[in-house]
Amino acid sequence: MFKIGDIKIDSNSGLFVIAGPCVIESKQICLDIAERLKTIGKKTGIPIIFKASFDKANRSSIDSFRGVGIEKGLDVLAEVKKQTGMPLLTDIHSPEQAAIAAEVIDCLQIPAFLCRQTDLLLACGQTGKAVNVKKGQFMSPEEMKNAVEKIRSVGNDKIMLTERGTFFGYNRLVNDMTAIPAMQSLGCPVIFDATHSTQRPGGLGNASGGMREMSPVLAKAAIAAGADGLFLEVHTDYKNAKSDAATIMPIEWLEKLLTDCKKIYEIARS
Repeated sequence: MFKIGDIKIDSNSGLFVIAGPCVIESKQICLDIAERLKTIGKKTGIPIIFKASFDKANRSSIDSFRGVGIEKGLDVLAEVKKQTGMPLLTDIHSPEQAAIAAEVIDCLQIPAFLCRQTDLLLACGQTGKAVNVKKGQFMSPEEMKNAVEKIRSVGNDKIMLTERGTFFGYNRLVNDMTAIPAMQSLGCPVIFDATHSTQRPGGLGNASGGMREMSPVLAKAAIAAGADGLFLEVHTDYKNAKSDAATIMPIEWLEKLLTDCKKIYEIARS
């Protein structure tokens, strides 16, 4: 067991959620979403970690909005924590960003495409912060053992793994729910990313397509399969989101979805 902020993370502490916008668009948008998430967390009794990226380095097009950068982004996230008290998660893309982000962030996330990057994994582990590693779309669940061992090699066992779909031909992801217990066997809590799993990578040519309406279906299936937590990108103005607009969920869906998932979680664990 370890903590992210005040939230206990293990297989017996109850359902937890990582939620927020894909990318930091502005301080006000992040604060608005965070306040809504805080209210939903209180209503449902489910602890929520706020997530947002200061940079999206793997956008499909050179013209895509990437974010506000690390300096401004960490200032925005620090303000979110100050005003809401929520713990924070953000992803980093290079080893030198780890220590800088760790001054503000409670959990560092390694993007799926970078989950084999040894120096990045080690740098995150060396901060002593919790690390969430997203399983590469090109990897089997069993291969994530190597990522876990790299982080543990520097004395950090505060590791979570996230299932987010596997490539199935061109522009298509599928989910194998057996990946959840397979990765849990590595001794790590496993999170299910229900929004990115509906992506159709590069499906729009210069952007990824998706089927956001399938996110609740996948989220409930994953909890039934034993997932310890959920990762959900949400927005107060989803149609105008500057990143992952095809998959990001309207925040209005979240309270009912989490209420349903909590019931499924309790049944699955009973």
